[in-house]
Amino acid sequence: MSKTAVALFAFISLFVAATGAQSAERWAELPAFPPMPTPRVSGMADVNDIKMYYAEYGEGGDPILFIHGGLGNADVWGNQIADFAKDHLVIVADSRGHGRSTRSAQPFGYDLMTSDYVALLNFLNIEKVTLVGWSDGGIIGIDMAMKHPEKLTRVIAQAANVTTDGVKPDVMTNKTFSHYIDVAGEEYKKLSPTPNEYDAFVNQISQMWATQPNWTAADLARITVPVTIAIGDHDEAIKLDHTEMMAKEIPGAKLVILKDVSHFAMLQDPAGYDAMIRDAMAGR
Repeated sequence: MSKTAVALFAFISLFVAATGAQSAERWAELPAFPPMPTPRVSGMADVNDIKMYYAEYGEGGDPILFIHGGLGNADVWGNQIADFAKDHLVIVADSRGHGRSTRSAQPFGYDLMTSDYVALLNFLNIEKVTLVGWSDGGIIGIDMAMKHPEKLTRVIAQAANVTTDGVKPDVMTNKTFSHYIDVAGEEYKKLSPTPNEYDAFVNQISQMWATQPNWTAADLARITVPVTIAIGDHDEAIKLDHTEMMAKEIPGAKLVILKDVSHFAMLQDPAGYDAMIRDAMAGR
């Protein structure tokens, strides 16, 4: 083999090794929130005791409601909106106190947040949705499946928990998760009607996280709508065995382990995430 060939082979080997390592560690990075498409309609709905931001994209097909996680906002779903708005009506919203939505002095609770989304669907005259929920959004989806199954075609819950001990105790020391909290704070300052109250908002919602959710196996056994439980194989926040328990206790639930991603799978692997949703909607 010539010196040129040897050098070329060595370069290719190093390139493959570097890109392979980079690919294997995408779960350790927090990609930026993607650009948001222009909504078909958006606004502020009077929901319970708050004003709730919502936006609709696309039309036709089964409606899909995407619900973001704690401290976040609807803009995390930019990649999914761009995909699913091609053949579905897509609805996103900012949960109470998050993003552009207001909050009240009423204590945060998953039952209250679920009632916000039920009221929003009624406001929009949407009978049923496929609910895709990430983290807190997945918890809201499970709560809605228990209490308002008539509003759901199915639930796809990623990185959710059903008891507080399903959360990893060291999550707040994780570098990627800490970065997310910082990004969420910047997003809050940019979008919120109360931009200087991030710390107060975090304190208020943290009181909910200290004790909720707290559902039993009997509670989960009441669920009658199709449920997909998904988790990244490198999730920083939610325990895998807890996720497996959820899939076992919810009747007929399907468990999906997303490869080489973490709590932020929708940003780290949009194509794989969207394929998971489409599989669930097709009953695969």
